[in-house]
Amino acid sequence: MTNESYLLSVVTFLPLLGSLGLLALRGDDHVWIRRLALATAVANFVLSLLMLRGFRTDAPGYQLEEFRRWISSPGINYHMGVDGLSLWLVILTTLLTPIAMLCSWESIQKRVKEFFLMLLVLETGMIGVFLALDLILFFVFWEVMLVPMYFLIGIWGHERRVYAAIKFVLYTMAGSVLMLVAILWLYGLSAASVPGGTFDLPTIQILLQTSQLRLAHTTELLLFGAFFLAFAIKVPLFPLHTWLPDAHVEAPTAGSVILAGVLLKMGTYGLLRFCLPLFPAASRELAPWVAGLAIIGIVYGALVSMVQPDLKKLIAYSSVSHLGFVVLGIFSFHPIAIQGAIYQMLNHGISTGALFLIAGMLYDRRHTHMIKEFGGLATPMPVLSAFFLFVCLSSLGLPMLNGFVGEFLILLGTYQVNKLWATFGALGVILAAVYLLWAYQRVAFGDVTHEKNRALPDCSPRERLILWPLCVLILWMGIGSPLFLSRTEKASTQVIEQMKRPQMPELASGEMQINSGAACCAPTSGRPTKTTQKGLDTK
Repeated sequence: MTNESYLLSVVTFLPLLGSLGLLALRGDDHVWIRRLALATAVANFVLSLLMLRGFRTDAPGYQLEEFRRWISSPGINYHMGVDGLSLWLVILTTLLTPIAMLCSWESIQKRVKEFFLMLLVLETGMIGVFLALDLILFFVFWEVMLVPMYFLIGIWGHERRVYAAIKFVLYTMAGSVLMLVAILWLYGLSAASVPGGTFDLPTIQILLQTSQLRLAHTTELLLFGAFFLAFAIKVPLFPLHTWLPDAHVEAPTAGSVILAGVLLKMGTYGLLRFCLPLFPAASRELAPWVAGLAIIGIVYGALVSMVQPDLKKLIAYSSVSHLGFVVLGIFSFHPIAIQGAIYQMLNHGISTGALFLIAGMLYDRRHTHMIKEFGGLATPMPVLSAFFLFVCLSSLGLPMLNGFVGEFLILLGTYQVNKLWATFGALGVILAAVYLLWAYQRVAFGDVTHEKNRALPDCSPRERLILWPLCVLILWMGIGSPLFLSRTEKASTQVIEQMKRPQMPELASGEMQINSGAACCAPTSGRPTKTTQKGLDTK
């Protein structure tokens, strides 16, 4: 059903419109550049909240859909929609973008216009990834967000910024190329059911669910592998994680916040949106291997975090551990675990984003991330130290805070599927308390170890404006989780239902079998209309 309000398009492209407005300003007019960029980002956050008003918690499938023909041959369409998987991720993106701008208000002094322009273009790319329902449109947004992040790291990063930026691009592009091949392959297979083929995700899902598009066992494994590799790199899943510490350490604070808060979630979102529903047999067959890698990532990321002398690198490796929980929950194929995985994606974006913000605030004062350069900061900086402790407790999963809910649901659902997976995964909770509390002890407690730290200023009003909303949200998500989970329940249940498609045996000849009379089951445009759905169900 098409929504004529165009809310999704407005939320997606308003940041791009704001970036065009920045181009009209003089490069040395830093005050108005910052104001226009921040006003655009705040307005987009407010608009994104309107999605909650029109979102029905009891309705399955995609909502607020927008559909327009884009390219006639091949059939590529502008198809946008939102469901429980993407709703909160879009709002998370629109929330963290103005916060990233505020944290860069004073620290970015060179090429200011270009910096804020890149943040706005990046926001458009990230939102588009979560809302696109056409595979080519999804791929376009996936690549669009890569470019501004490359420049954010490579221009405004630290000493080894060029190396980190190039490594980030090479890793991401390696997975993207294989994903594009898989998209084209899937399009070719769909041509036997839809005249001319289709890139439309809902249409392909309908064809697979009704067995009008049947993938051979080997074909499904290869397609799954291509999509999975692209998303596993983005997560990042062990052992494809090596680009992440370099990117985090060398990126400016705003880049680290967006990278940890949103970009990593694109990998786990892709697993839920594409890998599980489109390739259920391959997902189930390879689940033990993926779960094994996730558990290794949980324990490995936590152990490496414990020995890091660099605060920012410690937080970066903690992301490897926390995202391992999310992947474990996804590949448990249990509705409770998937609910927890979706919630933990949001929790990680808030908590780890706040940790990077605090690390950036410390860097602005001392121009170092080395833990040994701090010590006893609770004396000269009691307010910032209190924020730091609260966020650490959130990240390690203290009850009543957001991190506990996500990890508890993941482990609860996983335990009902495989007790051994849950047991090893629980080690990550224990180790998280070790590396986070030990890091906090070395930074904040004890005597002031360096005389220059005695005169460090405490939180400024701007920094309090940044951290207070995140801390309130951490507490709110910890005690008011039903508000969020009620809007993701249908989507997580639907993922499980889509995975109940019968596993196909190895086909003796050909890579696809089509039910007789299914050649005209969907329109050439690939648009999943009600008539199409009814016809497919009848067949």
